[in-house]
Amino acid sequence: MTRSVSIFGATGSIGQNTLDLIRRNRDGYRVVALTGGRNVDRLAADAREFGAELAVTCFEACLPALRAALSGSGIAVAGGAAALMEAADRPVDWTMSAIVGAAGLAPGFRALRHGCTLALANKESLVTAGPLLMAEARAHGARILPVDSEHSAVFQALAGEDMAAGERIIITASGGALREWPLDRLAEATVAEAGAHPNWEMGQRITIDSASMFNKALELIETKEFFGVEPEQIEAVIHPQSIVHALVGFRDGALMAHLGAPDMRHAIGYALHWPDRRALPVARIDLARLATLEFRAPDLARFPALRLAREVMATGGGAGAVFNAAKEVALDQFIAGAIKFTDMSPLVEATLDAMSREIRLADAMDSLETVLETDHLTRIRARDLARSRQEQTT
Repeated sequence: MTRSVSIFGATGSIGQNTLDLIRRNRDGYRVVALTGGRNVDRLAADAREFGAELAVTCFEACLPALRAALSGSGIAVAGGAAALMEAADRPVDWTMSAIVGAAGLAPGFRALRHGCTLALANKESLVTAGPLLMAEARAHGARILPVDSEHSAVFQALAGEDMAAGERIIITASGGALREWPLDRLAEATVAEAGAHPNWEMGQRITIDSASMFNKALELIETKEFFGVEPEQIEAVIHPQSIVHALVGFRDGALMAHLGAPDMRHAIGYALHWPDRRALPVARIDLARLATLEFRAPDLARFPALRLAREVMATGGGAGAVFNAAKEVALDQFIAGAIKFTDMSPLVEATLDAMSREIRLADAMDSLETVLETDHLTRIRARDLARSRQEQTT
């Protein structure tokens, strides 16, 4: 049977790995919509190769270039936020949600209305609006499958198990590009240095988030929302080899671990083929050659983002939306050279404090519109705080 699929964020690393797997079984899939950003040439080439019905760039300014690149192909072309929503309105069996950041939230919600399977690589959807997203899936008989390697690993470790028998979930972190740097050198880290991951091939933003551990902070919150566990049941450990992706501990003392080479096609392939397991073009682990697996507790002085995530989970409500928006602004500021690597966490914390004086963070988000409004207001506040800090240091 041929499955219809759409990929939101097709030109990023997750999207490209998804297309790589589909390419290996072309007869099994019909590509409906592909969306991307400014990499119009890649988007157009993939749309042609896979015979997509629709190609969308989220930037309206890129629409003329995309239209020119797909001229004569018969592929429909569109651009902008409204076009993303129109793409999500096209019913498919399986949707990959891989747009980075809060921008991926609304299309994922819309796709669920068709009762499809949503492969969720956009962790921000659960961080900012977890209860709403899960309720939307239930309301439409849709299924959400995790694509983050850690949450896919937990999902697989729980297969056939009762989560009520689980005591703890342990997600692993590589420690990122700067994990061996002395603490007093971190302020000197450049964008290039923070963006050079030792294990994974990922986009710039998520790689820097890995170095700051903001990525893992988001994943702690994502774990709580997806699996419905208490914050104190969730742990994070540094695992430099990136071979063990997560472990689930049960009340009888057993630990179920998921091991695999650091290749996102593991998690993508599991979600793409679920409930089946099919052959994947990934490296097989030779345990004797690997010899050693290391684990250590994270240093919260080096990774204050983990402490902030704990505080966000304790607060609940809109705190996740504020945390994520502030994190995205802080990352933007670092990439632009406006703040130092070690300034990101203080900016996020200051934004959380400021927003807590303006709104009740513990109040539940009652709609997607409320989440998006909170996101918008937080970004304004975070930019103001960043600007004020810059003025004080000049």
